[in-house]
Amino acid sequence: MFFRRYISILAGAAFFLMIGADVFADTPAAAPAQSAALDEVVVTARKREESLKDVPISVSAVSTDSLQEQQYYEVRDVAQIAPGLNITTDSPARAFISMRGIGDTLINSVQPGVGIFIDGIYQPNTAYLNSPLVDVARIEVLRGPQGTLFGNNTLGGAINVITNGPTNTWSGRVDGAYAGPDDSRSISASISGPIVSDVLKFRLGVAYHDDDGFAHNTLIGGDANPLIQKSVTGTIEYTPADWAKFTIKGNDDHVYGGDTPYVDATGPEDYSQNVTENQRRLVSLEFTGFSAKGEFDIHPIDTRVTVIGAYNRNTQRGGGDGDYGPVDLYIGSYLNDLHTDTGEVRFDTTWSPHVTSLIGLFWDQSETISTSSTFDVPLGLSFPSSGNTHLRNEAVYGTVFWQLSDGWDLAAGLRFDSQMLNASSATTAGAYKDNEVDPRVTLTRHWTPDVMTYASIARGSRGGGQNPPGSPNLIYKGDNVWTYELGTKLTLLDHRLTTNADIFFNDYNNFIGPNAIAPSTSGIGFVTVDLNAGHVSSYGFEDEIDWNVTNAWNFHGSLTLLHARVTNDQEFIQVAGYALPGERIPFVPDWNFLLGARYTVHLNGEDTVAFNADEVAKGSRTGGSLDPTVDPLLKPYYLFNPSITYRHDNLEVALFGTNVFNDRYLENYFDKSYLVRAGFTGNLVTSLSTPGERGRYGVRFSMKY
Repeated sequence: MFFRRYISILAGAAFFLMIGADVFADTPAAAPAQSAALDEVVVTARKREESLKDVPISVSAVSTDSLQEQQYYEVRDVAQIAPGLNITTDSPARAFISMRGIGDTLINSVQPGVGIFIDGIYQPNTAYLNSPLVDVARIEVLRGPQGTLFGNNTLGGAINVITNGPTNTWSGRVDGAYAGPDDSRSISASISGPIVSDVLKFRLGVAYHDDDGFAHNTLIGGDANPLIQKSVTGTIEYTPADWAKFTIKGNDDHVYGGDTPYVDATGPEDYSQNVTENQRRLVSLEFTGFSAKGEFDIHPIDTRVTVIGAYNRNTQRGGGDGDYGPVDLYIGSYLNDLHTDTGEVRFDTTWSPHVTSLIGLFWDQSETISTSSTFDVPLGLSFPSSGNTHLRNEAVYGTVFWQLSDGWDLAAGLRFDSQMLNASSATTAGAYKDNEVDPRVTLTRHWTPDVMTYASIARGSRGGGQNPPGSPNLIYKGDNVWTYELGTKLTLLDHRLTTNADIFFNDYNNFIGPNAIAPSTSGIGFVTVDLNAGHVSSYGFEDEIDWNVTNAWNFHGSLTLLHARVTNDQEFIQVAGYALPGERIPFVPDWNFLLGARYTVHLNGEDTVAFNADEVAKGSRTGGSLDPTVDPLLKPYYLFNPSITYRHDNLEVALFGTNVFNDRYLENYFDKSYLVRAGFTGNLVTSLSTPGERGRYGVRFSMKY
């Protein structure tokens, strides 16, 4: 079955691309003379602009155009392209994320283990991953601990979303798409230009998306998993002198959709799209952000000073069926309001032609105010609750970059983080406090301008937290990892081929894994607790390739091979009273890959037709379970995404499909043991799943000037 499927996919892709070549083979106009060399990619992985091929970090830079070619429109979709990154979701209000099996984050009460940044500004909530892409230039995915430069909670890695900046000439762009069968519609626009030439510039972007989703409520009718996204961003850039620049950004995003609309599943191979809840579970989110950045070149001391201040607010309102089933037992509602203030100052100094440094101070604080209410239908009683959490983090960091000799570079950095967390719901536990020191050392060898290798040792850490009263562990520790990595970056065949590969080993301690459900220490009912699960060892291989075979042909792809296993779960057993069901980390595959090809035909003048075919695949994963004897296994899936794109001057029109073979798979799965541990019995006990999106077919356009 496996080989038959792949033969059909590859044959279909080849036929699809060959048809495009044959249709236009007799076109009289020849392709314009141009180089097939790949464009140089500039990244800010070390908080300074550098060429991707020279940065001794495992980093992917994914452009918005690459995402649009496959009709991706959310930040989390970058996981389909970047190796090592795993993101799943069951609600617009949260996402499950890990990098190389490290930093696994399943719930919002745990600090993210993979840092999320917008233009370098930290976002403390994984809900942002479900936000739409609005006027984004590229997304950088940094694998491995990034604590030295990016701070706490980046032990798995970091995702940095880089937005487009204002331009000194007038420019604009409009993009739109429509696809079925779920009525998926998207429209976005941006405009940029000078207010005062060379001195004051602006940029404005807006976006809208909605779709009906593929899940349906068969009990009360209607769509179970709809999605609506509305966004606006604005940027002002002021350059009063050649040594100073000020940038002010603001954004406002609204997201509305199905909140954990779980299907009652008979097992991990039940792909039903039918939800049987007696009330729809829905959530609305509002993201509001404001930031100001000043950049100053102090020429007498060869130093660039960057000062950043930011404010972010994330408000979530949700509710609906509280028992996830057809019996009218519980109705729930909640409100979470998160405020975050961030400040940073850094000094990028050149001491000599061979030695530079980056030194910085960082501070942030966030406060979450939460209220919820559960209405017991049989009793006719409402049970409200409330609480607030305050988190404060302060850090100092520095890295020295030293060119030892021609071709040899050494980078050594250190970061000290101090974190304190208070939660009103856990006053008996006192405040969680912790100090962490995260070093990083990297040795780089540039054999030629196009061939480099590197070796690095880095430590990353994540803060712990508090649980509510009644928990067997009122405080859980943070987790940390030591990562050892060897990598290479090659540019070959007259700059037509690049490949970036690495191998790594992670020694992961005090792993904060799946939460547990345990009897309350008060003797009444059960409580959901966050906890340390134990020790994890993981190792693997990653590779990315981009190859312009000719001016017309391009092949691209990525591969991850990962072995991540829990080697000791005693910490979990001590708190929960039972063992983990297996060695694997939930929802983390042992392999995933992207394989793609693009063929471009030149017509008269500058007109082109591009035929694109990409295959995205993810290996088997284990689902969630709190039964030591049940370790559900989710099957691999393969999504085939082709498109045909016509480009004329600044106009682009495309026919596209996503998951065109309509492959059935599960986004996530939770064994019925979760409800059993929570005290549910009889017909109320069932496994829960979120099916993956089925096939879409549509048209998109883009116009710019």
